[in-house]
Amino acid sequence: MNEISTGGARVEARGLGKRFGSREVLRDVDLAIEPGEFVAIVGRSGCGKSTLLRLIAGLENTSAGRLRIEGEDIAGLSEDTRIMFHDSRLLPWRSVWDNVTLGLPAALRPRAADALALVGLAGRGGDWPAQLSCEQRQRASLARTLVHNPRLMLLDEPLDALDALARIELRRLIEGLWQRCGFTALLVTHDAGEGLMLADRVILIEEGRVALDKRITLRRPRSPDGAALAALETRIVDRVAPTTNVESAAGDDSWAGARGHGLRRAA
Repeated sequence: MNEISTGGARVEARGLGKRFGSREVLRDVDLAIEPGEFVAIVGRSGCGKSTLLRLIAGLENTSAGRLRIEGEDIAGLSEDTRIMFHDSRLLPWRSVWDNVTLGLPAALRPRAADALALVGLAGRGGDWPAQLSCEQRQRASLARTLVHNPRLMLLDEPLDALDALARIELRRLIEGLWQRCGFTALLVTHDAGEGLMLADRVILIEEGRVALDKRITLRRPRSPDGAALAALETRIVDRVAPTTNVESAAGDDSWAGARGHGLRRAA
């Protein structure tokens, strides 16, 4: 295999719910994500967005409703789904190459060279994780997901630990890989601007439910300084800020019903 490529998977949730003991984290979630879409899931801490991602990944079992990928009920981990976390989770006692190829059959290990090249780490396979910067470790983590040719890429705040410049560079890399490989991408983030820069749709989770599902039609590449993007970001943040500006959203039915607080504005 000379280049990593794939296609996207369809994700569908109907009446989805999740409880931890007596605490209801998600309830009555209805959602359809089409193959190849890039969807950002935003909301305050504790709203249930990371739980939703873990359910889709097969890391947790649902308490109610149905959750399907390509029409099949999710039952545990899938070879077509990979998740990237906010920290790299590289094994410090293994080289970058060994981390990227962890769990791969010997016949597929050559994929690692393609993956490392795609994320800008060609020639760094022999390094230890400690020799890499924080951004480079996240790039290695991204390469580790790519070697499996995922049809569904789950991104759980993968840029949160990075400085501003590194965030921009990795965000552009993720967007470029999504466009090139065609996988379906779900990004959980506290940063409304980050979601708007990357996503086809922004979904707001509030009190365990989908409070807003907004399609983003801005042309790519997008600029964080663009007036249209800034206006969208302001309206999302206003909807979830403690001091919600109700008048600013008056007259726009597409934002009706979205309530909440605690979403972060882009730095």
